[in-house]
Formats: sequence, structure tokens, C-alpha cells
Amino acid sequence: MKLATLTRSLSLAVAALVFVAACGSSGGGGSASCSETKAKTATSASDCGGMDALIAAAKSEGKLNVIALPRDWANYGALLDAFAAKYNIKIDSANPDGSSQDEVNAVKQLGSTSRAPDVLDVGMAVALANTDLFAPYKVQTWDDILTSQKEPTGLWFQDYGGFMSIGYDSAKVPEIKNFSDLEGAAFKGKVALNGNPKQANAALNGVMMANLAVGGTIDDVSKGVDWFHKLKTLGNFSKTQATTATVKNGTTPVVFDWDYLSAAHGKDVPTWKVFVPSNAILGGYYAQAISKSAPHPAAARLWEEYLYSNEGQNLWLKGLARPVRQAAMEKAGTIDAAAAAKLPPVNGTPQFMSADQATAAKNYVVAHWDAAIA
Repeated sequence: MKLATLTRSLSLAVAALVFVAACGSSGGGGSASCSETKAKTATSASDCGGMDALIAAAKSEGKLNVIALPRDWANYGALLDAFAAKYNIKIDSANPDGSSQDEVNAVKQLGSTSRAPDVLDVGMAVALANTDLFAPYKVQTWDDILTSQKEPTGLWFQDYGGFMSIGYDSAKVPEIKNFSDLEGAAFKGKVALNGNPKQANAALNGVMMANLAVGGTIDDVSKGVDWFHKLKTLGNFSKTQATTATVKNGTTPVVFDWDYLSAAHGKDVPTWKVFVPSNAILGGYYAQAISKSAPHPAAARLWEEYLYSNEGQNLWLKGLARPVRQAAMEKAGTIDAAAAAKLPPVNGTPQFMSADQATAAKNYVVAHWDAAIA
């Protein structure tokens, strides 16, 4: 995101819970109950006695702590509401506008206290740098996730994605036909990123999109940083980090962001358009992870099961995000075809950063960004 900071208050969790589940189990073998100890170490639903037992344990916990999940981000509002209603589990959502880095900072700072995040939704650079904080877990639909989109033991697994784009209010700036248009006088103080690229995955990928558009390669993001320095020198770069509110009130009329997030601004700004440069089609997926110190370990695992179910994946699709199981669901006939038809069009050959490329890009941006836009 994501741009999230821990500002929510989370109620105290019940200490020392023991969960007794229904006798019948589904989705795997194991005993028909899921104790707190089992939930904390479960690497699959079967380790917890099956789905029935996992559900019962999560309901006994009665709570799930999430962080950095804006309700208008990839339809997360609908996902949060549907999960809470389906399982009667209260969700405490910390600071919806925080970054991927804020998420791991919260895990480190809050440890296993009742206020700590149970689950994380992070960009790949942050995920790869913090695997020591995650608990391995494989959802029941694990086999539908491509090998390249998951850590083999389940420390992280990608969930939804899209393509980096330039969204803009066509009533405030001229139509954008080429990336170089952004250097024109009509864009003074108007071009913004979704977050700080040193911390927020969407912003980091925005810099990489610029890098590709001006002739850089996916192995070296330096030309992207240089381009933003040029944009700042021209007076066209806005240091205001874009949010739904800043787009709605016109503070950030041009935003580098994922296409599915940008398209959602059309609800508030009817004149909003989305442009994906054909010479800089950059795709990316966010990853899920369970905190190994999650205060609600059963609810954390049930949340992941829900996100990767047909219901959860289709809700992301309704938010114009491309769910990681899309191909498998299309083959099985379980995809929401009407929602899939509304995905923003992309014309050209997309590129995706590998784990090493994402880490290298982040390290370079961390080292050079402040000087570039000072």
C-alpha cells in the first residue's frame, strides 16, 4: 500500500485460550479440535483438525487484527465486512493508510501483545526482507498459486495484483498520451506518488515505471530516480502523498498508482482517466503473510483461507484487481466473468520484477531518493 501506520486502538485479547472445535472436521485429517498451541504452529488447516476445527477456534478467539488495509484498496472494505459477517469475528483495522514497512514495524514493536497485527499484506521487497517474522502456512487452494508466486513453505504467498499506471483528472490537466507529457508546464506541482517509495510498494513501483518509460531497465532503477529529480527541478513533482481524499479534493490530480486502485477514483472524480504507458507496462502482486507472533493465530489462518477461497478471490476481482487464482478459477468456471470483463485494458508486453530486482530497486531508492527530491 500501501501507506499504513499503526494508529488504531486494538482491544485486549483474552489470555490463555484453549479452543475446542466441533467434532466433525473438513479439509484434512488431524484431531477434531484446535488448541491455541496447535493454531500457532499449524501449517495447514489439517494441522488444526480440518476447516471445521479451524473455524471453531477462530470464532472462539473472536477477533482479528489487520493493518494497512484501506477499505477502497482492491475492494478490501467488502472483504473485511464479508469475513466478519460470515464468521462473527470482530476485525480491528489499524491505520488504513499505512505502508508495507509500517506493517512489519508494528509486528516488531508490538510483538505478541493483543494489539499486534495477526496478518500482513505487503509488497514483495518488504516481504522478502522480513521472512523471519512470518509463520509458514499453506491455504487449501495452495496448488492454484504458481510456484513463482509463493515461498515454498508458505512464509508468503502472492494474492492480487495489477499494472502500474498514471491516473489523472482530465478536467484539471491535458490528456496524457505519452509519458513525456508529464514534463510540460500544465503539470506544475500536480504529479504525485501513492506514498514514499522508500517504504510504500506502490510508490516504489511508480519509480520503476518511470525508469522503464525513460529507457531504464528492470535491473537498474537509477534512471527512474533521476527522472523524478528532473520532475522536481521542473516544479511538476508534488511531495504530497496521494490518497483517496487528496484525489477527491483535487490536491493530487495526477497519480502514479496501480491500475485497479486508480480506476476506483472514478467513483469520486467522474473525469478521472487511467493511462498505462505501452513502453512501461509494469506488473506486480502483493503478498500475504501470517505473523509468527500473531495474538489470534486461528483467526489469522482462517482469514487467509477466506482470501484464497473463490468468494474472496472474486471480491478482489470486483475491485478491479487481478486475483492470484484467476487462471485456475477461469479453467474451473468459478470466476466472476462479469467482473473480469471490467479489468482495465493493457496493450503491450508486461514486465515483472523478480525478488532480487525488487530488493535491488528498493535498496537503491532508499539510498538516493531523499537527495533526488530535496
